[in-house]
Amino acid sequence: MKMLLLNGHGINLRVDSAKLHVKDGKFNDEKPEEYVFAPKRIEYDHIIIYGQNGNISIDSIRWLIKHSVQVSILNWNGKLLTTMLPPESVQVKTKFAQYESYRDMNKRIIIARKLLDAKFLRTQAVLDWLNERYESVNTDFSKELKLFKKAKTINELMMVEGRIASHYWKEFKKIMPDKYEFQGRKTIEHPKGASDQINTMLNYGFALLEAECRKAINSAGLDVHVGFLHQMTIGKHSLAYDLQEPFRFLVDLAVISLIERNEMQKSDFVRTENYNLRLRPNGAKKLVEEINNQINTKIKYTGGNRTWSYMILIKARELAYYLIGKRKKLDFTTPHEPLIRIDTAEIRKKILDVSYTQWGKLGFSRGTLHYMKKNARNNKPFSLNKHVLERLISTF
Repeated sequence: MKMLLLNGHGINLRVDSAKLHVKDGKFNDEKPEEYVFAPKRIEYDHIIIYGQNGNISIDSIRWLIKHSVQVSILNWNGKLLTTMLPPESVQVKTKFAQYESYRDMNKRIIIARKLLDAKFLRTQAVLDWLNERYESVNTDFSKELKLFKKAKTINELMMVEGRIASHYWKEFKKIMPDKYEFQGRKTIEHPKGASDQINTMLNYGFALLEAECRKAINSAGLDVHVGFLHQMTIGKHSLAYDLQEPFRFLVDLAVISLIERNEMQKSDFVRTENYNLRLRPNGAKKLVEEINNQINTKIKYTGGNRTWSYMILIKARELAYYLIGKRKKLDFTTPHEPLIRIDTAEIRKKILDVSYTQWGKLGFSRGTLHYMKKNARNNKPFSLNKHVLERLISTF
């Protein structure tokens, strides 16, 4: 999956000589980007429109649908207004099985538990990953997990989920610099909207994740309005909210990465007349690029390397197969691999201790080591190539 963000004023999509012509919006003094995609050769499968005005021709809509490109429109506050999906997989049998499973409370609870099993597993993974660098992060929510095992109703499951989420966001807050004024998670439904930069970024990120989940659900032939964990509500896409749960950590990692690298600036946000915060186009671009990086990370599954974006589709299909009886077991926890933290205290010490002479004997440049030492001293996050990391660990 690869997302193309269009924002600013004057966005334009049209077709000429069978090619899709895309013009980005204008939001600064720079000339807007322009793209031309030949038939069957578009590298993006999701176009996100965050602009204020522009034009999309009927021909371009037809072109995008025939090329299975999703188009999502975000509101100013990051809420997903609508998404134009590729043609739906017509699976009447699947939908009937979904409705019957929803009415079967025992089966509904089984599916809800499977979704939360995956969410809690990855919540633990993120906390463990954070603890490798921030020792103050408390990774233990075992008391809540004991309550989870005893829960017998959807309401009880959601109560436990709320307690674990409260613990998670409390620890998440510890690593956020004071300048971001992050006091805790405020959802996009909060009547006052997002008033801090972190919640603003999270709201936008989860909107993009919702769009991806809706596409996967559509492809699997499921009804997006009928979830198993989240209650059905008019105007809500309950199954999309369900499917997001095992994959929310990807948005969290994207936001953490941007903050740790200090890439988000005050100028990336703007305060509205109602004192809410919204992302400026340059800020939205940074966030989309980082989410692209996270969601396209590959992980091993069924003998091959799959991106997390493809795993969303796979898990939607597995759910559909489970509902119609083609799968006997349902599991959202796999694939699962520990999150690898490169910039741990141990690795930083190794970098600071190694001499330039020793480093040179390994065939690496002094400049690389100088850069690494500088980041290690300043406590800045950094990444290392796999072979560099392996040599560093094995030699020193």
